[in-house]
Amino acid sequence: MSRFTAAALGEAPTADFSNDNGWVVLGKALFIFVFLVVTTLVMIWAERRVVARMQSRPGPNRVGPFGLLQSLADGVKLALKEDIMPKAVDAVVFVLAPIISATTCFIAFAVIPFGPEAKIPFTDVVTPLQLTDLPVAILFVLAVAAVGVYGLVLAGWSSGSTYPLLGGLRSSAQVISYEIAMGLSLISVFLYAGSMSTSAIVDAQARSGQAFELFGIPLYAPSWYAVVIFPAFAIYCISMVGETNRAPFDLPEAEGELVGGFHTEYSSLKFALFFLAEYVNMVTVSAVATTVFLGGWRAPWPLSVWDGANAGWWPMLWFVLKLWAFLFVFIWLRGTLPRLRYDQFMSFGWKRLIPFALVWIVVASIVRGLIGAEGATQTERLVGFGIVVVVVGAMLWVFGVLSEPQERTDRDVPEDLDPFSGGFPVPPLPGQRLVRTNGRVPVAVAIPGSARPDHDDAGAASQEVHGG
Repeated sequence: MSRFTAAALGEAPTADFSNDNGWVVLGKALFIFVFLVVTTLVMIWAERRVVARMQSRPGPNRVGPFGLLQSLADGVKLALKEDIMPKAVDAVVFVLAPIISATTCFIAFAVIPFGPEAKIPFTDVVTPLQLTDLPVAILFVLAVAAVGVYGLVLAGWSSGSTYPLLGGLRSSAQVISYEIAMGLSLISVFLYAGSMSTSAIVDAQARSGQAFELFGIPLYAPSWYAVVIFPAFAIYCISMVGETNRAPFDLPEAEGELVGGFHTEYSSLKFALFFLAEYVNMVTVSAVATTVFLGGWRAPWPLSVWDGANAGWWPMLWFVLKLWAFLFVFIWLRGTLPRLRYDQFMSFGWKRLIPFALVWIVVASIVRGLIGAEGATQTERLVGFGIVVVVVGAMLWVFGVLSEPQERTDRDVPEDLDPFSGGFPVPPLPGQRLVRTNGRVPVAVAIPGSARPDHDDAGAASQEVHGG
């Protein structure tokens, strides 16, 4: 059987949902909803506690044991707050925007597998621990995430205010930029797994890698795609932070520039829906990363040595632990890194991340098709290795050229500068002469790097600001 035939056969999901009836499907959907809401509440509490510990603060510790009920209290408070509707809003779109954001994030979780087939307690029904699966499940997740950004854009537009509009525009540009890189990072996963089904990708990572012996003990190379195709894993991890608008990529809601961004005019439950959507999106992208890069629900080594580790309900525990590892990274980044400038953020996405992802697809295709193919000759392997070296060298050269600072020589810089001419103090550029007024007598001060002016020239060139 050829590699292409095997890849075509691998397109079908491996999970069997033939025993699921309407009540089982409804129960799974309810479980996913409750799981995401509870995870969001715990995530908010954990974020506040961990960041507080990083900053030598106690964090929430009053409401409930260890402050565990603080998130629930905040939710009740938001529900009881006054729902303010500004006059300039488009009422229908203003209400519809948070609903779009909150619903799409829940829908995307429908194709995430929590575990293998297991028996539902107190019944005889055996079903996969997954709501459903599709031959293009990962594309379904990306498509639903792309629809979710409409909520942010419509929220900014319908508010009838400048700052929410700027936040909505930022969010649309940011999601487009980093969703491209995220999609490109997953292409190499499809090449190696031979499928876009989540259950098939998990099963593909169960195959042991190449065996070797160490002191007579047989060992196997890691089969997780986070190790096998690490560059794709790194690209995805960076992209998922930008996709969810989290620090240091939380530019659409930069409070220092845009007050609150796209949700500035929202309050009460509408604001709570945006807040819920942000955290559920974090859980969703973390679950996708767990599924496609960390073996999904399968137990990590050395737990995988136990025969029952990947059977029954135990795999759900391994899945949740891996999921929380990613969520902790989100918290760690927020408490550690400062927010980027918007131009730096977009430049990194378009000039670094996307080109690197495109080059990695070429490298992964060559490695998978020539070097790692079954039955490949030594000549084919050497040719493939040579192509990889050339492509990587060209990539490093291009990145080196792009990273060189370019001097701008087309600026029209005035010789004299009054720092308060525009109402706000403005620092001088190199080569400019600062015209500063002490009381009613103008005084010209030379800036390092420029010729020191004569007092007569300075007095003639400067203008008296206070008059009289």
